[in-house]
Amino acid sequence: MDEKELKRVRVVKRIAQELPDGALVNLGIGMPTLVADYIPAGRKILLQSENGFIGLGPQPQKGKEDPRLVNAGGLAVSIVPGGCFFDSSMSFAIIRGGHVDYTVLGALEVDEQGNLANYMIPGKMVPGMGGAMDLVAGARNVIVSMEHVNKNGAPKILKKCTLPLTAVGEVDLIVTDMAFIRVTKKGLVLEEIAENTTVEEVIKNTGAKLHVAGTLRRF
Repeated sequence: MDEKELKRVRVVKRIAQELPDGALVNLGIGMPTLVADYIPAGRKILLQSENGFIGLGPQPQKGKEDPRLVNAGGLAVSIVPGGCFFDSSMSFAIIRGGHVDYTVLGALEVDEQGNLANYMIPGKMVPGMGGAMDLVAGARNVIVSMEHVNKNGAPKILKKCTLPLTAVGEVDLIVTDMAFIRVTKKGLVLEEIAENTTVEEVIKNTGAKLHVAGTLRRF
């Protein structure tokens, strides 16, 4: 693995540890889909995909992909024993009905009020927000998985989002290649930092105020 891939794995491994036994979890396209490959052994997690599945498993071995079994991002997946299939109307009834315990999704920007912007990049054609608006409003817990800074090196965690919002005040956790941050009523609380960084580096690369936890862990 190159350095970028190692950082992504660190993020999704930490998120996988956060998911409790018995949870129904939706994984967004991109980095969040990798969470499926790092769920701790023995922990029973049901993965839901808005294109009509409950019971997604890890990525299949090369050559054993089934073209009929893909996640919302079009990537090949496996199905665990007891997994089920349904249409989009049932899928979004599950999401909008508040039955998803956790959703993990990417973001372009997140701010200290827990606001999320993840579907529009100025000057670029994008397919739209997909199921993100429904998921962040319907899921009981919202985890953002992303790089700490954008391709230009600018912070993605801001005092206030500048892009059009996907959701207002719905984000609970932000996990990046540098930090594990909890969104609280008093603001953003830095609870953990990555092994290869420092608190000073995290603060420098964050565009919002961070409250550093009394006991700071590493992941």
